Amino acid sequence: MRLILLTTLTMIAFAANSVLNRMALADGTMGPSSFAIFRLLSGAVMLVVLVWLTSGNQKSKLPFSITGAATLALYVIGFSFAYVTLDAGVGALILFGGVQITMFIGALLLREAIPPLRWIGAILAFTGLIYLMWPAGADVPSMTGSILMAAAAFGWGIYSLAGRGAKAPLNMTAANFLLAVPLGALAFLLVPSQITLAGTILALISGAVTSGLGYALWYSILPQLGATRAAVSQLTVPIIALGGGILLLDETLTWRFAVATLLVLGGVTLSLIKSRA
Repeated sequence: MRLILLTTLTMIAFAANSVLNRMALADGTMGPSSFAIFRLLSGAVMLVVLVWLTSGNQKSKLPFSITGAATLALYVIGFSFAYVTLDAGVGALILFGGVQITMFIGALLLREAIPPLRWIGAILAFTGLIYLMWPAGADVPSMTGSILMAAAAFGWGIYSLAGRGAKAPLNMTAANFLLAVPLGALAFLLVPSQITLAGTILALISGAVTSGLGYALWYSILPQLGATRAAVSQLTVPIIALGGGILLLDETLTWRFAVATLLVLGGVTLSLIKSRA
């Protein structure tokens, strides 16, 4: 029961990033580049503090990675700019569907064994994303926002592939956040946006709490969940984000989103089933 509660709390934290970002940008309260830099900065501070607190009297090394930092920055920056035009639930669906496809392609390039169900699942998930973005009326999400979120999904997918097997994932994440801060600052300088008190508070909560503490909690329960259950549990994030968008942002549930959700989540679930052969 404790594991279930902690996993649920972590998924809520992940979904909250979508809702908080959308809340800050929905009415022009905060610009996307300013939200991104404050999220990265507060996340870096929180994670470094967590590393320091958990290391005790021992010195903790931060394994910096240019690939990790660059793809993390791509994820956070693309994520923020995408939510200028996307609803919280739609954005989360494109993100997690895109991450699955990115990691599937990564597995192909790395020549990993891919069972038939994973092929079927990837095709089904990709079909759901095509259906969601196919031009057909007002329910179609913004093409610009969709491309930006797809870029964020690519960044998170590569970041996840690059970080597989990390011996100290918390330290690695702290290092990547620190190295991603200058990239976020560069994005802000190139595409400056307004900074407000309300938007800054939302960005700090997203960075320090739902990203920093959320990632720390995720790492603490991963050994107990195992890889398959951990992956499947993340499929709830778009649904939670949609619920938050409906409750807090007056977003609506459309048939297009409902059908796309079933296709993407069904496909990803199939792709995560391990062969017993």
